[in-house]
Amino acid sequence: MNTALILILAMLLDAILGEPKWLWSRVPHPAVLMGRAVGWLDQNFNTGVIGIDPKERKRSGILTMAALVLAAWIIGVIVSNLPDFGILEIILAAMLLAQKSLTQHVAAVADALRLSTADGQLMVARIVGRDTAAMDDTAVARGAIESAAENLSDGVIAPAFWFLLLGLPGLLIYKITNTADSMIGYKTERHADFGWAAARLDDVLNYIPARLTALLIAVTNRALNKWRLILRDAPLHRSPNAGWPEAAMAVTLDIALSGPRSYHGQMREFPYVHPEGRRTLTPDDIDAAVEVLWRAWGGMVAIVAIVALFT
Repeated sequence: MNTALILILAMLLDAILGEPKWLWSRVPHPAVLMGRAVGWLDQNFNTGVIGIDPKERKRSGILTMAALVLAAWIIGVIVSNLPDFGILEIILAAMLLAQKSLTQHVAAVADALRLSTADGQLMVARIVGRDTAAMDDTAVARGAIESAAENLSDGVIAPAFWFLLLGLPGLLIYKITNTADSMIGYKTERHADFGWAAARLDDVLNYIPARLTALLIAVTNRALNKWRLILRDAPLHRSPNAGWPEAAMAVTLDIALSGPRSYHGQMREFPYVHPEGRRTLTPDDIDAAVEVLWRAWGGMVAIVAIVALFT
């Protein structure tokens, strides 16, 4: 079956079913299995005296990522060559896309915030890594919207992009890299060297998809005339890639994102993205962000459909 057609069916299946709890409460999600693999490698190969042998730890991390990428490629090739008319590819790709679950998690923050600030804090803590206990309503809404923008790229557009380009092997390589980056790609004492390869490869694999996500947000939400603002503000973000979808979301909704926030009890003074945007946010702004997510998703489906017609 045509790769683009398989991807369209997978995107539609994900949009309809999302992540059914009855299934993933009984069997482990593929992403969970990836996380276990990364955790096992970290536990067994991230060895040595911290701070004394950085070259050895970096070399071990490079070999770890090479093994993960090779394993993902082999599994992808095997599955994509099964004589099942692409059915297993569709199912596996749908499992590794996250459009519906993303919109559900983000929308749940808006619903909770309408009940109380405390409910909003509890719900947003499920999708952000920053401290949430002292958040006011605006901070809760901002966290949800930022997570929406960044995860649209990481969880939807980037996986779809790599599947369209390299088929199931490309999708699996992207997902294992993204999973590894989320677990070991931190500049901590333990992972600064061992996780270097994971973080760098994740930056490379997200370079085009992050900018494509920003373009999709702008085009599908009639904000392309504000592209110069996106170009201006994307580099303000601490991440080389996450700033693009976040800047596009901020400009589209005319709100300020990023800015100061607390991690592990320490306030960090990050600059605002689209600083001239409105800074008092409400649950309605979260709902508007969810609509942006669906329109951008529709734009990606349209691109894949065009590719399917001409391949």
